[in-house]
Amino acid sequence: MVGTMALQLPFIRAGRITRTASHLVGGPNADDEVLLDAPDARLSPALVAAARGDHGPAAGLLHATRAAAEWERRDRYVTRLAAFARSRPEWLDAWLATTPKDPDATLVAAQLAVDGAWRSPARAEALREVTPLITAAARGDRRDPVPWRLALDHARGGQAGHKYFEELWAAAVRRAPHHYGCHVAALRYLASSWHGSHHECFDFADRAAQDAPADALVQALPLRAAFGYLTDGCGPEVPRERLDAAADRAIALSPRLPAADPWPARMRNLLIFVLVCLERWADAQEQLRLNGPYATSFPWDRASDDPLGHFLRVRDDIRLRAAGRPSGHPRSERGGRVRSGDH
Repeated sequence: MVGTMALQLPFIRAGRITRTASHLVGGPNADDEVLLDAPDARLSPALVAAARGDHGPAAGLLHATRAAAEWERRDRYVTRLAAFARSRPEWLDAWLATTPKDPDATLVAAQLAVDGAWRSPARAEALREVTPLITAAARGDRRDPVPWRLALDHARGGQAGHKYFEELWAAAVRRAPHHYGCHVAALRYLASSWHGSHHECFDFADRAAQDAPADALVQALPLRAAFGYLTDGCGPEVPRERLDAAADRAIALSPRLPAADPWPARMRNLLIFVLVCLERWADAQEQLRLNGPYATSFPWDRASDDPLGHFLRVRDDIRLRAAGRPSGHPRSERGGRVRSGDH
């Protein structure tokens, strides 16, 4: 059985959400040098301006990603901007009022609506109501795969049948064959908690990674499959060798991405999570080094209401274990269930 020593226990520390970073790559970071969900250098000005009610930088950023076909970054930026608009919608309302058919504004609005529908107690009905927004977003720029990632999420929430989902999937991969967000949406659909099994998830993820360029984020898709298995606590066993292979593929990807940078931090945090589950302490410590001061809510929010505090505790455990010293915390087997995070 694979241990989940540091991940199944609700280790919670008080701490500020955003902390000053003075250290990047090298030795360990002090607790007050860690940043949670830090935006990268391109997104940060857009968020600052949006806080002042100015949508111009966000519009410029998303237009640039569309013009350059930077679909991975576009997907991440749309998600973050929609999350910001959840509590501060004025800038997005102004943007839509000024240019109601702008494909970038429409896409952020569609993401915001889908997120809200997923949180609704009447999810299926709420998702049906946002269908026109997703359709409008998909018509905005027919090259863009991000609206199709939204459509895949929407279909999963509505428990769509395989035939309909496969039609959406075909449309998504025609636009971007290796788009990570669309692949994650498909992986979630296959997950055992919905329609498939962990073995189907691994088969799908392995095929996608094998077909993708060596520096594509899809190389980390088997890692997502491993995460799903390790946090599900049910279903047939997946061989340890397959879990290690998923981690090894993500380890090979990690040095190809910028070190100590917010952009790949989410992937590296997920890799650290899985490596700890596999008790691969030295590998986890190396990913901490590459990750620098950047913590991300996902995946730690699946185990704790305080993702930053949980990350810090797991980081301490990694250091102790890598140094050959016991952490002092009881181990648990894979049977525990981490809080569901289906969207």
